[in-house]
Amino acid sequence: MQSRMLSLGAQFPAFNKLAVVSTEKGKEFGMVNGEDHKRDGKWMVMFWWPKDFTFVCPTEIAEFNKAYEEFVDRDTVLFGASTDSEYVHLAWRKDHEDLRDLRFPMIADTSKSLAEELGILEQAEKIAYRVTHIVDPQGAIRWASAYDLSVGRSVAEVLRVLDALQTDELCPCNWQKGEATL
Repeated sequence: MQSRMLSLGAQFPAFNKLAVVSTEKGKEFGMVNGEDHKRDGKWMVMFWWPKDFTFVCPTEIAEFNKAYEEFVDRDTVLFGASTDSEYVHLAWRKDHEDLRDLRFPMIADTSKSLAEELGILEQAEKIAYRVTHIVDPQGAIRWASAYDLSVGRSVAEVLRVLDALQTDELCPCNWQKGEATL
């Protein structure tokens, strides 16, 4: 049975997942809790990719990492996730030069439970679609975007939308941070 993707206004599901948090021996893994950002009054951006050791995915992951400080500056917690295991994530990080120094957790949704709750699990291969959620400090989904498995997303657009949502104003087409709102 195909579930529907959670959309705007829905509460992002609570989760507590194992993630790769570093590549330092003995400190590679940690638990990530989806409620912490609400307690801290922060926004959350979670982006999903289909599979580790693929071609489009590392370009996006590396780009999110380059923009990491921009998310921090916006009081936003950044998470990456796929349905691969924490061991596959760690091996990929160690193997791929662009992924070695990631500053955000790579969540391992091996049970596929979170992807299923979000309605983003591709049914044939049981992998996550390429999806991004922006979640406000109250836990509500304020933006969701989904891409075909073969198309990479724009991190600049995620930041633009986050900026617009954080103004709590009406923002016209192509609005950029610093421009007048309506």
